Amino acid sequence: MTDFTTHSIDTAPAAAKPLLEGAESAYGFVPNLLGNMAEAPALLEGYMSLAGILGKTELTETERQIILMTNNRLNGCTYCMAAHTTISQMANVPADVIEALRTDTPIADAKLEALRKFSIAVTESRGWPTEAQLDAFLTAGYTQQTVLEVILGTALKVMSNYTNHIAGTPLDDAFAPNDWAPDMAKAA
Repeated sequence: MTDFTTHSIDTAPAAAKPLLEGAESAYGFVPNLLGNMAEAPALLEGYMSLAGILGKTELTETERQIILMTNNRLNGCTYCMAAHTTISQMANVPADVIEALRTDTPIADAKLEALRKFSIAVTESRGWPTEAQLDAFLTAGYTQQTVLEVILGTALKVMSNYTNHIAGTPLDDAFAPNDWAPDMAKAA
């Protein structure tokens, strides 16, 4: 397998340096995912911009993490599952929701479970959920806007999950306590 460089601020291409500096300022370190993305500054900028835009949706933090962690699990992204578990804990996402997302089990809250199921449907169908899946999601209390915001979150995860798979991103120490492997999830 090709070895990819996990850049630091010092080794990153010039266009990526200010983005990594911003990440270091925000998080106290440069996550390895961003260090890998820095090889292609446009990818890094796109990812960071899209992540910021997702935060401007009407979704709650718990709802955003449901979309993101569901995609992480479906894509088998060990790095992002550990990272988003940590992020979810820091954002006070309920522990039972985090556990359900990590183990592929239903979420007790019916509306949040509808979001998890619809996120699965969008990803597994590659954007072709059935009319019944769409209707169930809308009946649960979500809107057409939310349908499109699920697509936004899914697009964000394609960028990070695929980067991690191809680059073999090493897990940061900050996320290591929440290490995850696909076999931790039960079969759906």
